[in-house]
Amino acid sequence: MSRGDAELVAEAVGELLRDRCTQETVAAAERTGWAPDLWAGLAEGGFPWISVPEERGGVGGTVAEACAVLEQVGRYAAPLPVAETGLLAGWLSASAGLDVPAGPATTAPTARSVDAPATVTVQRTSSGWAVSGRAARVPWAREASRVVLLADSPDGLQVISLDPATARIESGVNLAGEPRDTVHLDGVAVDAVGPAPAGVDHDALLLRGALSRAALIAGAAGRVLDLTVAYTNERRQFGRPVARFQAVAAHLVKLAEQTEAVRMAARVAAANAGTASGPAFLDVAAAKTVASEAAGLVAASAHQATGAMGMTREYELGQLTRRLWSWREEYGGERLWSTRLGAVLADAGADALWPAIARGAVA
Repeated sequence: MSRGDAELVAEAVGELLRDRCTQETVAAAERTGWAPDLWAGLAEGGFPWISVPEERGGVGGTVAEACAVLEQVGRYAAPLPVAETGLLAGWLSASAGLDVPAGPATTAPTARSVDAPATVTVQRTSSGWAVSGRAARVPWAREASRVVLLADSPDGLQVISLDPATARIESGVNLAGEPRDTVHLDGVAVDAVGPAPAGVDHDALLLRGALSRAALIAGAAGRVLDLTVAYTNERRQFGRPVARFQAVAAHLVKLAEQTEAVRMAARVAAANAGTASGPAFLDVAAAKTVASEAAGLVAASAHQATGAMGMTREYELGQLTRRLWSWREEYGGERLWSTRLGAVLADAGADALWPAIARGAVA
């Protein structure tokens, strides 16, 4: 994969979303929970299924290209389960030899050790497989064609794919108004079950989920920077743009620094993932730590520089910063990832620190 491939994908998705994902589109989706026309546009180009092998129903491509799509999704606050459909649920399905859904799919972490309150279990019955448990904060479960989850069983970890119509869906939303539903599974019959192969487990899903949120945050931060710079250069006070006042300029500098840091960290983690091995712990742990911390700093600096006018719910800046605040905690916030990262580096010892920091850098 070259950086050029990812840039071409990003350019194509960016053009599509720039025309179709307006502030009004986002505001309407926050009220209704879905943007069908916007999904149809992305699905027609196959963008949600990038990184899923073609022989499994995807469109091929790399994790880096999938994350380039997610940067654009974040940049335009597109209210769609793009990360879940390909990079997460699509990956789970394809890895277990299950059919990759042709429509929107979703998933969520289910291990107790992370930001998920319950474990899902599946077991054989006389009539097939039955799944029990509860999955919380599942993005767009109510609109998904399939819900794909990791489930513990007496035979080992399984990947299950079920029709959400067979489960009880309890609607919920995050701070940004994006659907985060609870899926109740009380002995639900499931028709697609496959053993999770080596490398497909709760930690691997958490890692991919964290990378997806880092890419979304990188995109949203970039758009917040553009909006804030434009506003502070247009708004004048005492005969000059407010961007020239030292206090405002300080916020713009912090905003630019944080945006570039998260963008670089997310892109390096995605590029290093390659096609076969998948995202690496050190890369993603660093990227999500940087992204989650930057999300709060970027939002605060933008609102300070614009005099909090972005707090208006329907305004684009408000739509973006509410997503930054939401995504920073999903699949683990900076405390979880920085703690894990520090523990791994400490265990490896002083001699391994520099090689760990310098490994796998991508221009």
